[in-house]
Amino acid sequence: MNENPKRFLSSEVPSCAPQDARFHVIPVPYEATVSYMGGTRHGPDAILEASDQLELYDGTGYPGAKGIFTQPDIDCSGTPELVMERIASAVRSALQCHAIPVALGGEHALTYGELKALRDVYGTFGVIQFDAHADLRDTYDGTKWSHACVMRRAVCDLRLPLIQFGNRIFCREELEARERYSILSWDAPRLHHEGTRGVTLPDAFPRDIFITFDVDGLDPSVIAETGTPVPGGLSWQMALDIIHALSLQRRIIGVDVVELAPRRGHVVSDFAAAMLTYALMGEADRSWSGRSS
Repeated sequence: MNENPKRFLSSEVPSCAPQDARFHVIPVPYEATVSYMGGTRHGPDAILEASDQLELYDGTGYPGAKGIFTQPDIDCSGTPELVMERIASAVRSALQCHAIPVALGGEHALTYGELKALRDVYGTFGVIQFDAHADLRDTYDGTKWSHACVMRRAVCDLRLPLIQFGNRIFCREELEARERYSILSWDAPRLHHEGTRGVTLPDAFPRDIFITFDVDGLDPSVIAETGTPVPGGLSWQMALDIIHALSLQRRIIGVDVVELAPRRGHVVSDFAAAMLTYALMGEADRSWSGRSS
């Protein structure tokens, strides 16, 4: 497999063979169903570029020193089904190398391809979603492949258990779906009132988890460049505290960071998204191998 010339954290981490990398970063410039502001197809490039301004130390250890391989950009032409299969194939390649897959989006619909590949390998695992929206519509704008439907595909089609963090804007169908599929949630207002110390996953929730992080789960004061910035989101530290708590309780088998819609000359959101990606990578690694990396 050839490496992408645009590598994650290339300023700090030398190029390595895919089988020697702890992480496979998978850029997915997919944008087919955004319903407000566009530009998510440019998100992966913006995150990769900003990552060169990061430091190798993530506050706890040096996860990037274990090797980062950046796969070629996913070809996002063709039908949604075809694109999802290409994403799944890239994730399978990462898993065959015993690497942690880290996808960069692109719109949130792309997460289905990752979940499909992980389902084939791991069977049942838990999905942890950070997002302003629940994404639980069955169809939206005439398609089940909309970004607004991706978590419905996860719980209904793939039958994966789901827990949501940071949600704060819903339609009736999504609230009904929460009841139907027994979806546990820590919505943003609750977290603002109660804090993050009580975030404990139920004993019955699977040991392995996948974290999907739509950057609009964060407050627009942290990341403003996204398709639908919604006030009242998670603070930076609140999000990191939750991710850390999750990594202490479960094993993180993959992550993604989606829905960055960069604007030329506005690099704060790009850098925050790159830093978030690296924070997720560090916590994922430590969830497997102990608390140092």
